[in-house]
Amino acid sequence: MPIPGIDVSHFQGAVDWTQVAGSGVAFCFMKATQGTGDVDPCFKDNWPGSFAAGLTRGAYHFGLPGIDAQAQAQFFFDTVTRLNGLAPDDLPPVLDIETANGADAQTTLQWVLDFTTRADKLFGRQTMIYTDNGFWQSLAALPGCAPLAARPLWIADYDAGRPAVPSPWQAWSCWQYSDDSVTGPGGLPRVPGINGPVDRDWFQSAAFQSLTTPSTAS
Repeated sequence: MPIPGIDVSHFQGAVDWTQVAGSGVAFCFMKATQGTGDVDPCFKDNWPGSFAAGLTRGAYHFGLPGIDAQAQAQFFFDTVTRLNGLAPDDLPPVLDIETANGADAQTTLQWVLDFTTRADKLFGRQTMIYTDNGFWQSLAALPGCAPLAARPLWIADYDAGRPAVPSPWQAWSCWQYSDDSVTGPGGLPRVPGINGPVDRDWFQSAAFQSLTTPSTAS
């Protein structure tokens, strides 16, 4: 059975995490950083607040290709580290890649590879990829994509009963199935503790367990 979750940024404003946790939401991804100098203003409250409420948490970086990938990965890591970093049972760090920021497809793909390689080393965890099919289609046919298949995929797809999985992946780990823009009859009920719309997600239970279970290897 998929595990229910949400993802937030400053667009949601102040969140009552106790109410969110009480509503059945099990996990939350939250925006930490963008580029090399933009920290989400709500991250400093969302990161400890979600943890205190008992939610499994994860942080994401909104990537801007064309701006130094190494510097962006370092900025992401430093920002999360200032708030005590990733615990072993937190979700892995995420690269949110949904814009080329003016770069061509090959440059964008290389940027993704450079960012994730650096973030892996900094966090000591395999970096997850968030994207959508509309954006990723320009990268999917490039031969350099193949190594990304080993990374967990968080896919945004609002139009399907189940998400389309882009190449080179064979399966999704997390699915952002709604941006909660539909309200009223037929819409989703509001999430208690959040004033307004919020993205909704499902996590594959096996993937969730494997990504949040600390390694016991010596």
